[in-house]
Amino acid sequence: MYGVCGCCGALRPRYKRLVDNIFPEDPEDGLVKANMEKLTFYALSAPEKLDRIGAYLSERLSRDVARHRYGYVCIAMEALDQLLMACHCQSINLFVESFLKMVRKLLEADKPNLQILGTNSFVKFANIEEDTASYHRSYDFFVSRFSEMCHSSYEDPDIRTKIRMAGINGLQGVVRKTVNDDLQSNIWDPQHMDKIVPSLLFNLQSGEGTESRSPSPLQASEKEKESPAELTERCFRELLGRAAYGNIKNAVTPVLMHLDNHSLWEGKTFAVRCFKIIMYSIQSQHSHLVIQQLLGHLDANSKNSATVRAGIVEVLLEAAAIASSGSVGPTVLEVFNTLLRQLRLSVDYELTGSYDASGNIGIKIIKTHEERQLQEAVIRTIGSFANTLPTYQRSEVMLFIMGKIPVPGVHPALTNAGSGGCEGTRMIQIMLLKSLVQVTTGFQTTNMLTALPNSFLEPLLSFSLMEDPEVRLLVLTILLSVIDRHDNTPKFSSISIISDISVLKLKVDKCSRQDNLFMKKHAQQLYRHIYLACKEQSSGPQHFETLYTLLALISMELANEEVVVDLIRLALALQELAQTNEESLSVYNRCAVHALSAAYLNLICQLTTVPTFCQHIHEVIEMRQKEVPFLLPEDVFIENPKLPASLEKLEGDVLFQQSKITEVLGGSGYNTDRLATPYIPQFTDEDRLSKRKSIGETISLQVEVESRNSPEKEERTPAEEITFETLKNAIVDSVGMEEQERERRRQVVEKFQKAPFEEIAAHCGARATLLQSKLNQIFEITIRPPPSPSGTISSGYGQTQSRSVPVYEMKFPDLCVY
Repeated sequence: MYGVCGCCGALRPRYKRLVDNIFPEDPEDGLVKANMEKLTFYALSAPEKLDRIGAYLSERLSRDVARHRYGYVCIAMEALDQLLMACHCQSINLFVESFLKMVRKLLEADKPNLQILGTNSFVKFANIEEDTASYHRSYDFFVSRFSEMCHSSYEDPDIRTKIRMAGINGLQGVVRKTVNDDLQSNIWDPQHMDKIVPSLLFNLQSGEGTESRSPSPLQASEKEKESPAELTERCFRELLGRAAYGNIKNAVTPVLMHLDNHSLWEGKTFAVRCFKIIMYSIQSQHSHLVIQQLLGHLDANSKNSATVRAGIVEVLLEAAAIASSGSVGPTVLEVFNTLLRQLRLSVDYELTGSYDASGNIGIKIIKTHEERQLQEAVIRTIGSFANTLPTYQRSEVMLFIMGKIPVPGVHPALTNAGSGGCEGTRMIQIMLLKSLVQVTTGFQTTNMLTALPNSFLEPLLSFSLMEDPEVRLLVLTILLSVIDRHDNTPKFSSISIISDISVLKLKVDKCSRQDNLFMKKHAQQLYRHIYLACKEQSSGPQHFETLYTLLALISMELANEEVVVDLIRLALALQELAQTNEESLSVYNRCAVHALSAAYLNLICQLTTVPTFCQHIHEVIEMRQKEVPFLLPEDVFIENPKLPASLEKLEGDVLFQQSKITEVLGGSGYNTDRLATPYIPQFTDEDRLSKRKSIGETISLQVEVESRNSPEKEERTPAEEITFETLKNAIVDSVGMEEQERERRRQVVEKFQKAPFEEIAAHCGARATLLQSKLNQIFEITIRPPPSPSGTISSGYGQTQSRSVPVYEMKFPDLCVY
């Protein structure tokens, strides 16, 4: 029998004998290296036999696994690995099929050691670059099995960690093997990504709070390299780094779903960490795709709890900070539109106390403080996005947000009819103005005309007339941000009498031509709103400090000689306002206006560098320090100002004298006529539109009647006498006129929105024809025809009219011809 067997053994194929020879009698001895070299040489010499070698090794390994001869299993896998590393011939594909079959067999085993052994072999195989592509190979099983290993719940924590790490390494190997192979099934398909990404996030989350994070993988200690969380992060970064433009969505969607399913938005820290990894790993030009997905997810969660929405917004904030300039993408306004919509929804939820949703979501209790936190997060995020934009796009965003702010009497209230309507309008005004503050912070522009166009400046200034002090303060803050181009604002954060402004080290540039044009166009608006802001009863110390800063910045950023004169006139008008007290201001407000006027005149006199002007201002300030210190900022803008019970009419040396200032500045070449004319603000319909429910409106009517026909630069005509009846009629008529004007405007807008193009064109054409006919009439009246030697002709109606005869038809007397 033994002889027969030996004879049969000698007749076996050579490749089988070479394979058998690599296995020792005792598996503890390991692979027989000499015989392994012979097998490798044979495989290289006869590559057509490689697939048979693989099949035979696979057969032996299956038998050894079934018989629990794990020593031989390890030897077989080591032999396979060496053959793979050595052979890169065209027929390796069939050998790989046998190899993958064996790896699969090991991964299906219950023994953790076999799973880890199979994974290690697969990772080695994944790092091999094959010469030829495979058309029929599938890695679906490996994706599923490695993902399952990533979630291992083995009892022994050390073994559990090893299995999970093997699973992570296996997924990394699958990605490396398939991501650049066009012939393979696409690893970026949702069916694969929905397994790979959650498996990685599960391990990333399990390492949260440990010292798994390191400055970089190269500097990590050995212990950290063995951490599943650190390994997961490296694998996740590699996966995202390989993602092309069309694959970003498939890679990010499972992240969003995982954070939703495990309620991980509320904690914020893990969600933020995930998206930091994503934003730093993907190619920078793809950043806007991630941001768009986050915005879409925010919209999808509009009716979710405030903490979930706040978590998404916080992630957006971090993502925007990482995104490079301009990477928000082409849909810039859509980004801000989404954020503003969330802001409005949050205000609605806070006021109504309900999500107004179908199903069980609507019964959730709205927590006001959570909604407030969300609103603040949205506002910060708007600012963060704005900081990534170039100047021209930021200007567009400013106009866009301004168009969203509801104006009383112009835009309808938000939602929440009834008692909530006014409060809702007020809240959304404040939120959107806060957003504008964020957008304009750090805004740098060289041209004020483009930074503050009419379409932005006029509605903004209309808010400075609102009764709400918070709204007015926000408007002033926005103006400061846009006007300040040299970071001078912090130097005027508090009002004080500065004896020498050189210590402030102010940065002042020469006023450009564009700045001069801007002031020529908008200066009177700015002065008027500063003046009216000082008349507000509800203005506090912050308002006066901001107004002082605004006046100072205008003086340095936008001032020419004419502007300086107007600002001095404005400061003197404020003194007069506090002195006459037509608005019945409180003692504090009157003292504050006096102090504001004094502080600003002290600043402007040093900027003009006219010694006699400075001397007069300093004399008045010294006199005030001795006699009426409560008219200076140091005694007014403190915690507990010491004010008199009532402010009597002041006279003499404690007041700045317009005549004296005119005299001293006139000697230095300033326009004395303009200086001698007291400043009177122009009142417009805007005042009544924006507010007023106080006696200030009736006072403004009289001033309006006086000033309507008296522009700033013309001589004022004496006002007609106003009786109670005329006042009453004026109020009634003005209300009626406003109603008619509003209705007329609405009809015009509606016509241009809904009428067909031909009708609009005809209407405009008719207006043009009418204009031309009027011009022709004017020309006929003003341009007389030359005298005609042919005399006159009679018209059809018996009237004589001159007829102009061409020169070549004229009959000249003989004496005139030579």
